[in-house]
Amino acid sequence: MFFHNINPVLLEIGPFQIRYYGLFYALGFLIAYFMISYLAKRKELPITKDDVADFIVYEIVGIVLGARIVYILFYNLQFYIQNPIEIFALWHGGLSFHGGLLGAIIATYFFCKKKKIEFYDMADIAVVPVALALAFGRIGNFINAELYGRITNAPWCIDYSKNKFVENLPSGCRHPSQIYESMKNLAIFFILWFIKDKKLPKGFMFWSFVALYGLFRTLVEFFRQPDGQISFILGYFTMGQLLSFPLFLLGAFMLFRLKIKAR
Repeated sequence: MFFHNINPVLLEIGPFQIRYYGLFYALGFLIAYFMISYLAKRKELPITKDDVADFIVYEIVGIVLGARIVYILFYNLQFYIQNPIEIFALWHGGLSFHGGLLGAIIATYFFCKKKKIEFYDMADIAVVPVALALAFGRIGNFINAELYGRITNAPWCIDYSKNKFVENLPSGCRHPSQIYESMKNLAIFFILWFIKDKKLPKGFMFWSFVALYGLFRTLVEFFRQPDGQISFILGYFTMGQLLSFPLFLLGAFMLFRLKIKAR
C-alpha cells in the first residue's frame, strides 16, 4: 500500500503556481521538438528546425482545442450547457485524449498542406514522441491524484486518505491506473522506436500507434474508475473504452490495408 500525499504544486508565489503536471507537458513538447527534428533528418524530410517549431505550435493548438471540445461533448455536456463560462476554464481540467488525437491529426494535415509534404511522412515520426509525452502526462495525473483507479486489495494499491493537498479524493485503496497508463504509453513508445528504422509502408507507424493505443487503453480502463458524471455505460464499460476500442479496430483495419497494398 502506498499513501498518496504528494503536493501537485511545485512552486507557489502569490497567485502564481508551477505545477508538476504543466512541467511534464512542457517537457513532452520539448522532447517532441528535438525528437521530431532528429527523425525528420534521418528520414530526409524537407523541413527545417524552424518548421518543426511551427509544427509544435500547430499541435499545441490542435490538441488543446480537440481535447477540450470532445471532453465537453462526450463527458460532461450538460454541465457546460449550464455553465458556459467553464468551457474556457482549462485550469479546472477536462481534456480528452481522443479529442486531442483528432485535433493533432487535423493540425498535422494543415501543416503538411502548407509545407507541401505528405501527411504520413510527418505523422509517422510525430507519433513516436507523442507516445513518450503521454507517458509523462499520466505521471502528472498521478501526482495530481486524478483519474485514479478502482478499489483493489493489491499490495501496490494507492490510499488517498492522508492527502492534505487535494480535495474530494476517494476512499478505499485504489489501482494506480495512472501508472498503468504511463507504462502502456511507454511500451508503445519503445515498440515504435524499435520499428522506426525498418522498411515499412507509409502510414504504418501512425496506424500502429492508433491500434496499440486503442487496444491498451481499452484494457487499462478495466482498472480505472469511470468519470463520476457518467459512471458505467451499458452496465460495465467506460466512456474511455467506447472511444478507444473503435480506435483499435480502425488502426488494425488500416494496418491490414497497408499490408495488402505492400504486396
